Amino acid sequence: MIFRQLFETETSTYSYLLGCQRTRRALLIDPVVSEIDQYLNLLQNLNLKLIYTLETHVHADHVTAAGQLREQIGSKSVVHRDAGAMCADLLVTDGVTLQVGDLDLEVRHTPGHTGGCVSYVMADRVFTGDALLINGSGRTDFQQGDAGLLYDSITRKLFSLPADTLVYPGHDYQGNTVSTIKQEIAKNSRLGGGRTREEFIAIMQDLKLAYPKFIDKALPANQSCGLVVEQD
Repeated sequence: MIFRQLFETETSTYSYLLGCQRTRRALLIDPVVSEIDQYLNLLQNLNLKLIYTLETHVHADHVTAAGQLREQIGSKSVVHRDAGAMCADLLVTDGVTLQVGDLDLEVRHTPGHTGGCVSYVMADRVFTGDALLINGSGRTDFQQGDAGLLYDSITRKLFSLPADTLVYPGHDYQGNTVSTIKQEIAKNSRLGGGRTREEFIAIMQDLKLAYPKFIDKALPANQSCGLVVEQD
């Protein structure tokens, strides 16, 4: 497998390029619109054809590149059916398997940060978006957020994965790049060490986070796959 972890600095967003070495077919997880030139150059340099852009959810902190990549190179956008982005080419549900060449990814519905959050599971790794972060979790105070539901998603859908499964999050603000399920079960500051559902809900209710900086622009744009419709 060809694998690249890409980082957008303004919003501390991770995107992931995965390619099949045999077929040269590829997918991008959570692409950011400002990084399109980087993606196109990388695809060309690696001789890859982009088949899918996969969203872990409808983002509130950056605008997706899915729509523009679809227009420019014909890739298909993928989101969960509850994400609120009917513009997507594929509206997936829990348990669906996506295949790109020899790569297989299972969709796991992991709501709580938003109602339409998913994680993408492979044999040795999981892409958790804003559900499970390294030593943290996504916020639950807007966009259908529900702390109890997020706790259930993480503990049932993610912590049930093999202990050595690699965890690749949608963001990190401390310079971390990867974790494992074992590490997060043991040490995650919000969910690790056997914290109860009630303890997690109390932690999330006490965060008092600032209003998302880019949500008023990003949310409506991402509901249109990143393509902003100009009003007359």
